Amino acid sequence: MASTDDDKPDDKTDRIKDSAQQIWLAGLGAFAKMQQEGSKAFEALVKDGVGVQKKTQHAAEETLAQAQARMAGFASEFGSRAAGGWGKLESIFEDRVARALEKLGMPSAQEVAALQARVEALEAQLMRKEPAARPARAPRKTAARHPAGAAAKPSRRRKPSGDA
Repeated sequence: MASTDDDKPDDKTDRIKDSAQQIWLAGLGAFAKMQQEGSKAFEALVKDGVGVQKKTQHAAEETLAQAQARMAGFASEFGSRAAGGWGKLESIFEDRVARALEKLGMPSAQEVAALQARVEALEAQLMRKEPAARPARAPRKTAARHPAGAAAKPSRRRKPSGDA
């Protein structure tokens, strides 16, 4: 019986060795399979990622286009409001300047134009009555506010002297 007991420990050791060898080989096989399947899985993930990126990029472009259209609308509306505001401001300014000039006794642009038309009509009437007596004159320009000779006159003010 001793011989059967001796066979059993070797048999157990062999079975353990065989089992360990099979576990090792199964591990290597799983590792190899994972490398193979891992590259396929990686490629599939990359393909899916490209699809998601395209969808996201398209959605972002649409959102950007909508935002640009909205901003263009706001800019146009703001521009028209600002132009209306400037028109009102310009009108108020013109009215105030006209009133100030009127208070100073200055004729309005309409009054000056009417006077100029009357002068031209009178000149034409004179020319019809005396065509040979008067030479043709160039149209008159609006008179300057200060006569030209006033600038040439020396000032009556005394200049302050450095000796006091």
